Amino acid sequence: QVQLVESGGGLVQAGGSLRLSCAASGSIFSINAMGWYRRAPGKQRELVAAISSGTRTNYADSVKGRFTITRDNAKNTVYLQMNSLKPEDTAVYYCNANVKPSLPLRASDYWGQGTQVTVSS
Repeated sequence: QVQLVESGGGLVQAGGSLRLSCAASGSIFSINAMGWYRRAPGKQRELVAAISSGTRTNYADSVKGRFTITRDNAKNTVYLQMNSLKPEDTAVYYCNANVKPSLPLRASDYWGQGTQVTVSS
């Protein structure tokens, strides 16, 4: 009974900015790592950014210095601030979270439905 819902995608010109949000809801005991993945047309899914249950972060080399991942544990929400967007950033962005539900079950990965980001040249 855990769901992840992304928002904030859209169409933006090169050099512009977008902020993606992903809110987890349901019977959640705790959330471990959270991250953002993306899949461009004709390409495989790739990790964009990840953040631990603390504050440690990891970024793909292609977005390092342009994107920033943050989380608000009180809101069970992870954000991806995307600046200096490039056409090659165009993709469907998916939120991922490793969640321990309130039910007596082990933690497992959950995925959002994805949000489209399109960057025009």
